[in-house]
Amino acid sequence: MNNVESPASTADFSSDLPEQIKIRSDKRERLIESGVNPYPVELPITSSIAAVREQYADLEVGEETEDIVGLAGRVVLSRIAGKLCFATIQDGEGNRLQVMLSAREVGAESLAAYKSDVDLGDIIFVHGRVISSRRGELSIMAAPSEDEETPAWQLATKSLRPLPKVFQTEEGEVTELAEDTRVRRRYLDLIVRPSAREMVRKRAQVVHSVRSFLHERGYIEIETPMLQTLAGGAAARPFVTHMNAYDIDLFMRIAPELYLKRALIGGIDKVFELNRNFRNEGADSSHNPEFTMLEAYEAYGTYDTYATMTRELIQRAAMDAMGTLQIPLPDGTTYDLSGKWNEISLYGSLSEALGFEVTALTPRKKLLEIADGLDMGFPDHYVDGKIAEELFEALVGDKLYLPTFVRDFPADNSPLVKGHRSTPGVTEKWDLYIRGFELGTAYSELNDPVVQRERFHAQALAAANGDPEAMSVDEDFLEAMDYGMPPAAGMGMGLDRLLMALTGEGIRETILFPLVKPRS
Repeated sequence: MNNVESPASTADFSSDLPEQIKIRSDKRERLIESGVNPYPVELPITSSIAAVREQYADLEVGEETEDIVGLAGRVVLSRIAGKLCFATIQDGEGNRLQVMLSAREVGAESLAAYKSDVDLGDIIFVHGRVISSRRGELSIMAAPSEDEETPAWQLATKSLRPLPKVFQTEEGEVTELAEDTRVRRRYLDLIVRPSAREMVRKRAQVVHSVRSFLHERGYIEIETPMLQTLAGGAAARPFVTHMNAYDIDLFMRIAPELYLKRALIGGIDKVFELNRNFRNEGADSSHNPEFTMLEAYEAYGTYDTYATMTRELIQRAAMDAMGTLQIPLPDGTTYDLSGKWNEISLYGSLSEALGFEVTALTPRKKLLEIADGLDMGFPDHYVDGKIAEELFEALVGDKLYLPTFVRDFPADNSPLVKGHRSTPGVTEKWDLYIRGFELGTAYSELNDPVVQRERFHAQALAAANGDPEAMSVDEDFLEAMDYGMPPAAGMGMGLDRLLMALTGEGIRETILFPLVKPRS
C-alpha cells in the first residue's frame, strides 16, 4: 500500500477492530434494509484495470475520451471532498486506477451515498469515461449509462474489517505487516504487499517451467498415494492417521519414491511427480512439515545424468520466472546460477576441512573423537555414515555458498542407493547445495532386490535400536523389484526450496499458506 501517514499513527491496526466492525456491520444492515444488496451476484463489467492502463497509457495530461468502461476493484485509497471524491481501486494483480466521482456526473444523491456507504477495503464497481486528470493521472470519471440502467458506481462487496495500513516514515522507511501477520493472514499480505503477489506468480511460473522441461524430455507425470500403509522412500518421521473403513493406521506420504519405482518396473521409463509430502519433524526457515517436492526417475540414467539435467532445469526455471541467471537477492546482492557448477566429494571436502583424511572406512571411534572435539554429540543409533554426514554439514555444508554438487555419500546411511562403482563404502549419490542449504538430491538407484532386502532389514534393526526415521521393510515393493527394475537414476528437489533459491526468501514466504501453530 502507498498510504503515507505520520509515524505517530502506527498503532496496532487491530486495536480498533471491534468498533470498526460494528460501524461497517451497521452499514451493511442499513443497506440491506434500504433494498441495496452489498453482495450482488453479477456486475456489468466490460473491462479490467490492467486493460485500461495498457490501452490508454498515452493519454495526455487533462485529455478526456468518450470511451465508456465498467470495471471493479478494491478501494485502497480514498479522498473525500465536497463535490468531488477520489478513490484508488486495485485488482487482484495489484494494478491500480484512480476513480473520480463528481456531483455533476453522478448526482448529489449518489455522491452522498458513496460518502456514507463506501469504506477502505470495499470492492466497488465503477462505470464511466476514461480520462486523464489535470495532474496526468489516468482515471475513470464515474457516470451512469445514458439509459441509467447501469449506475455510476455500485458496491460489489462490503468489507466488514478495515485493511491494515502500511506506513512510511519521514525518513522513507516503510513499516509493513509483521511476519506473523503476513503468514497467518496471507490474504491481507496479498492485498497490501506487492512482493507477496509476485511470489505467487513466480511460484506458478516455476512449476510451469519444471513441468514443461520434463514433458519436453519425454517424462510422464503420474500421481502416487498420499495415504500409505508403510512410510517409505525417505528417512523421515511420518504423520500417522487412521482409516475407519478398514480399521487400520495409515501414514501420510513422506516421499513418493517407492511408488515411482514401481512405475519404472512397469515400463514407464521416464516418470515424475510434483507431490505434497508430510514429515512430522521440525519447522524453521528452511523446513515446513507439509511441502512440495519434485521427484523424477529415468531408466538407464545415472546420478551424473541428473547432475546435468538438474542444473539445466534450475537454470531454465530461473530464466522463465526471473528472466535472468543473475538472481537479485533481498540484501541487494546478486547470485550467479550461470555456467557449470562446482562438484566436491563428501569425504574429500570433510578431510580438507579437518586437515587430515577421513573416509568411509574410518573407524567409528575416530569419528566420535572428531565429534567430541567439535562439541557435537550423537545418539547411539546413529550409524557411522550418519555421523560423517553430520560432521560434513557442520564443517562444510553450511558454508557452501556457490551452487555445489556434493557427491558420494556413505553407504550405511543410503539404503536405496547403488554402491559406488570404484570407491568402497560410498554410494552414487549427490546433494545439491545453494547458499548453504540443501536444495535437491539424486542417485543411481539400487535395483538388486537381494541387496535391497538386506538394506531394509538393516533399517528395521536401526528402528529397533531407536532410530525414529528408519525405513520399514516394504514387502510389496520388494516383490515388485523381484520382477526386475531397470538400471535407473532418480532425483528429488523441494519446490519450496527452489523458490527460496530463486528469491532469497525463507520457506514460509515461498509457501502461500504454510502451517503455523494456532494462537492459544
